[in-house]
Amino acid sequence: MISIKTPDEIAIMREGGHMLARVMKDLFQQVKPGITTEELDAYAESQILKAGCQPAFKGYQGFPKTLCTSLNDEVVHAVPGRRALKEGDILTLDLGLIWQRFYLDMARTMPVGNVGMEAMHLIHTTKKALRLGIKKARPGNTVGDIGNTVQRFVERQGYNVVRNLCGHGIGKELHEDPQIPNFGKRHIGAKLQEGMVICIEPMITAGDWKLEKTADGFGFATKDHSLSCHFEDTIAIGPNGPEVLTKV
Repeated sequence: MISIKTPDEIAIMREGGHMLARVMKDLFQQVKPGITTEELDAYAESQILKAGCQPAFKGYQGFPKTLCTSLNDEVVHAVPGRRALKEGDILTLDLGLIWQRFYLDMARTMPVGNVGMEAMHLIHTTKKALRLGIKKARPGNTVGDIGNTVQRFVERQGYNVVRNLCGHGIGKELHEDPQIPNFGKRHIGAKLQEGMVICIEPMITAGDWKLEKTADGFGFATKDHSLSCHFEDTIAIGPNGPEVLTKV
């Protein structure tokens, strides 16, 4: 069942989104060669608690940390640990928090130091795919309109969209209806309406889109070990179009 939020509930989520975006922006400054993903996780948790919020991911379906830190061929949900970042890596930071019982969720992929042209093009492509998907988040459009727009743009760039993971509704639960795939046909699927809040999150691979579980049991990586990239924002559907609640 799709949850429609009241203006007051969206106002709460807007506050939470601003706080999450600030934490993510501060987290960007910590990313450098030599730091471990565990240190990034500790920093993210401390900043969320300092803001008066709670981590959204810690303990969710057994996930042991606050932050997801996916490197290079890892797509999503990799568990932070003792791995140190290296020059040339690309790192996806996926972070969520709870503010006044409402969840917010966002992700960004960023370079670690200087990276190759292929990695930067993949990052720029995924970032633009998110922007294009957000533009379709208007009353009367469907989730298929979002997915079709993302898929067509990404495939024109020579990349692939992940098929077996998707975006989602969000509110008093981290994952709510509807699912928001990054592929599909226009005019198909759930119709968007004012008051819906959704997470749009293109997950893009430089090679094949097929995935496998990572050794930590939580993450997913590309089967062919090609680079992967992930951008995500929490979006409220307003009367005149989308509002990015997690805008950095």
